[in-house]
Amino acid sequence: MDHDDLPISKEEDVPRKPKGPATFKEFIEEHRDIVSTKIHEYVPEKEHNAYRIMRDYIDRQGSYRRPGLVMLTGKLFGADVEDLVLPAAAQQLSEDWILMQDDTEDDSDLRRGKPAAQKLYGWVHTMNATNIGHMAMWRMLKGYIGQVGFEKGNRMYEKFYEMLTYTVEGQHIENDFIHYTKDIKNATEDLYYRICDSKTSFYTVYGPMQIGAIAAGQSDNVLEALKEIGQPAGVAFQIADDILDMTADEKVFGKKNFGDLYEGKITLMILHAYKNATPEEKAKIEAIYAKKRSEKTEEEIVFLRDVIAKYKGIEYAQEVAEAYGQKARAALEKNRSLLPMNGLTPIIVSALQELYIRKK
Repeated sequence: MDHDDLPISKEEDVPRKPKGPATFKEFIEEHRDIVSTKIHEYVPEKEHNAYRIMRDYIDRQGSYRRPGLVMLTGKLFGADVEDLVLPAAAQQLSEDWILMQDDTEDDSDLRRGKPAAQKLYGWVHTMNATNIGHMAMWRMLKGYIGQVGFEKGNRMYEKFYEMLTYTVEGQHIENDFIHYTKDIKNATEDLYYRICDSKTSFYTVYGPMQIGAIAAGQSDNVLEALKEIGQPAGVAFQIADDILDMTADEKVFGKKNFGDLYEGKITLMILHAYKNATPEEKAKIEAIYAKKRSEKTEEEIVFLRDVIAKYKGIEYAQEVAEAYGQKARAALEKNRSLLPMNGLTPIIVSALQELYIRKK
């Protein structure tokens, strides 16, 4: 996707800003400090161990992609930065405490290039520390109601509640498979897409975009259009993330390779390989997926990697990701009349593109 793919009829229809960010990554960096500073106000440094643990993940600072979408979409629709800082900070803080919980549940090794929290502090202290971030996030949203008034503030609060509730549901479905079902025969692409929809499409893409639009006072019709655009883009993002787990430079990605295979997660790559495998290969895949993470050997992970390569699982996933990327572009074209055409429009296109053309 490039600027020629914008959902407009003429190049001159979109005013170009003489100054300012040209890409989504540049936009994020322009707004990173104001978001992180607001988070620090609500989660200050304290000697108490729970605060120190929560600040660990906060201060590592990830991509800031989600708060970037809040700020970008809100500004696209005319909101001022001061109207967007609290929702963007709440969005990022939600990511920080959710990731800390997720890493503890999965016993992940790395997060953002450093040892995962439970490896440093133990799972009991780590899980307790996530409550600091969780409570501060809701306090931010209470503060937002005080800032903008009950009607808009409550609409924002309810959107956060809807988004996070659906995310928790998806997390439960995934954890149930990883920790209890452990049966690759019962895994389907429909199950994979259900998890993607809640944990990635809503939480990572169209939820943050809707939050920015709410801050700008946009209608429910606009929010639905953003969902139509963001839903397929989020699936493409998750598939790209799964591929990076297999292929990325660990120093760039910030996580160890093959974490999904160790954890027993469902991906399109392993589903495709299992579907096409021989009976003997199927039996071995089933036996490996039935094990806990700590029980899996390096040789078993190499086998899974090789069987995915044998049946071109990565290539299959790339094709599906591209198809979902095309759906996102089509939805953007369909809903172009609801989106303002200004200097930020090319950056929205850049943001959607970077969801599924990724190195980290």
